[in-house]
Amino acid sequence: MAKKKSSKVTARSGRFASGPAAEANAFTNSVKFDTRLAHHDIAGSIAHARMLHHVGLLKEKEMSAIVHGLEAIGAEIAEGRFEWRTELEDVHMNIEATLTARVPAGAKLHTGRSRNDQVALDSRMWLREEICDLANEIHDLQLALIELGENNLKVLIPGYTHLQRAQPVYLAHHLLAYVEMLERDYERLLDCLVRVNVCPLGSGALAGTTLPLDREFVARELGFVDAHDTPMITHNSMDAVSDRDYVVEFCSVAALLAVHQSRLCEDLVLWSSVEFGFIEIGDAYTTGSSLMPQKKNPDICELTRGKTGRVVGNLVSLLVTLKGLPLTYNSDLQEDKERLFDTTDTVRSTVRILAAMLRDTAVNAKTCAAAVDDPNLLATDLVDWLVLNGTPFRKAHHVVGKLVAVAEAKGKRLDKLTPTELKQADKKLTKDAMKVFDLKAAMARRTVPGSPGIVELKSRLAYWHKFLRH
Repeated sequence: MAKKKSSKVTARSGRFASGPAAEANAFTNSVKFDTRLAHHDIAGSIAHARMLHHVGLLKEKEMSAIVHGLEAIGAEIAEGRFEWRTELEDVHMNIEATLTARVPAGAKLHTGRSRNDQVALDSRMWLREEICDLANEIHDLQLALIELGENNLKVLIPGYTHLQRAQPVYLAHHLLAYVEMLERDYERLLDCLVRVNVCPLGSGALAGTTLPLDREFVARELGFVDAHDTPMITHNSMDAVSDRDYVVEFCSVAALLAVHQSRLCEDLVLWSSVEFGFIEIGDAYTTGSSLMPQKKNPDICELTRGKTGRVVGNLVSLLVTLKGLPLTYNSDLQEDKERLFDTTDTVRSTVRILAAMLRDTAVNAKTCAAAVDDPNLLATDLVDWLVLNGTPFRKAHHVVGKLVAVAEAKGKRLDKLTPTELKQADKKLTKDAMKVFDLKAAMARRTVPGSPGIVELKSRLAYWHKFLRH
């Protein structure tokens, strides 16, 4: 009996003489992916019912019956006992039909509401929670990077430009570069959250309603308030139901986050190779070869790089979907859900797995030390020495460049050139100039804010500890 009653509650009721063709229903229904909005759909419906009672459109007994009915459905969904029916098109109609079959007053729940503003509400509520969880996970990834750096505080490696050895940096300084990137991602997420946290309910299909709805009441019920507890509601009904800027903005932030993770993974892939040998990723986060028994592959890093393409592709897909849509709602907008869900799932999973992997990664200090024991990495320090002794920078740069060429021609290290060879390049070059090749002293000289000097490095590590654990 319940199923017969619920079948009457459909989006086609009244206007259509028959139901949709099976293949049309299969093509248009979204139950296969939008059921993850169920919790938020129920919360939004409960708030809407309370508002309808608040403005006198529902009796108290009706409201109470609706709320209890929705809570019961929510429990069934949480326990996996709820039967989803594809012929009811989406999560919204499934819940409403079931409620109406059980609670006669349920037929009044959709008063003043459209699926257009309902789905906009649900997706905003869902995304709001996901952003908060992702933000916390980003901070944990930052902590994992900091922990790896702190555990190897004295380790120096070559820094690279054009993937060629350039200047020495502390490993921790290199890792902190990603901490900085991730913090910008975190800040962008919170900024995005401001625009997500706006309540569209009450906008109807596109032109609001003649009923005396209290939109601010619903906004407060659902937590759509700013830092001053002011209700945040949309101010144009047409924009409210067709707006997907907040989805695009989140996916844009997520795409940049994915790019940052991909860049980190590229470094880790290089560092874990035999050619570099700077790190070893734990067995739990690497894979072997089906043919070659010696292999230990950094698959987590490689998959993270690969998944970045999916995230960027989702963003492009959304933009292309939106670019030609007239106001207001069009079914094209149904395509936003899978792109949004996939982006969110992907970036959250990669942030979590990278944090775990970094906590199971060891640094090969001896290999790093051997790589950084290259005096050419301090050639620029020799340029600086000449500048401090009165040589114009361009001339100093030319002089040291010639010295590097001489050392290469003679098969010598730059720091092993004789006093005579130094003088031939420039009379100012004395034995004192060779002191610049003391690596520990060279790092101590880097005191400019933002530089990889040990004092500055310790200061930044202390800052991030305090910031992330306050």
